[in-house]
Amino acid sequence: MTQEREGELFMLGVSVFESWFPILSIIALSAIGALHTYAFALLISLVFFFFIIIKKKLFHELKNKESYKPLFLTSFWITTLFVLIFLGMRYTTAGNVSVIIFLQLFFSYVYFNVFGKEKIDFIHALGAFIMGLGAIIVLFPDELVFNKGDLLILIAAAIAPIANLYSQKARKFCSSELVLGFRTFFALPIISFLAWYFEPELSLENIKTALPYVLIIGLFIFGISKIFWMEALHRISVTKVSAMVALVPVLTLLFAYLYLGEVPDFRKLIGVAPILMGAYLLTKPLPVVE
Repeated sequence: MTQEREGELFMLGVSVFESWFPILSIIALSAIGALHTYAFALLISLVFFFFIIIKKKLFHELKNKESYKPLFLTSFWITTLFVLIFLGMRYTTAGNVSVIIFLQLFFSYVYFNVFGKEKIDFIHALGAFIMGLGAIIVLFPDELVFNKGDLLILIAAAIAPIANLYSQKARKFCSSELVLGFRTFFALPIISFLAWYFEPELSLENIKTALPYVLIIGLFIFGISKIFWMEALHRISVTKVSAMVALVPVLTLLFAYLYLGEVPDFRKLIGVAPILMGAYLLTKPLPVVE
């Protein structure tokens, strides 16, 4: 199996895990709020990564001083990204967030393919474009009214490829688990402070309600899924990773129908076709030129 195909399979795994995030978050958010949900999930994932780092004896990787810059930069940018998203969500709708944050595909293409050195062939570029178009059709809300929250989300979308780039660089020096553990350790106190400052005090009853869902989010979505994400970034381009995120809303629609009984409307079903077609083109092996 080629390295490219391995990266695509990792992104397929990411899509399956990430597609459950909005479904599980609905219950957790209603009980303890968005920032507290994120803080608790970070705490759980930090314990998960710390256990793996101890088990695999990965702390020695920090002896490589070349890893410090990408580790700190990916931690800074990913934390900034999520702070902007959660602050932006206070002023805009979830639908707006879904559409605008997916513009990271556009920013990835501009940064790395137009101005950068990453090259993408026509077929794969077409696949990425078609997937992006399909995702916007699926995610586009009934009413899109721009406000200051949307601006914060747009800035987050512009930051996402930068965070992924430094994650990719950090992975060259350190294992995925160490990069993610370092990143989580960096973000947890900041998100916890924001949760304490912006959201109401928690009750024990609400914590008990949210706990099962937060555990799943922390272990599988902020834990295993992020390891898959790092491994994908280690094998394929940032632009391709960003494009394959379009599979997430398709799987969310499927799982929301099976688990919550939510029937997607016709417009969302129409958007599924270009996503699947784009995914086929984006992952299509190209003939080797001798």
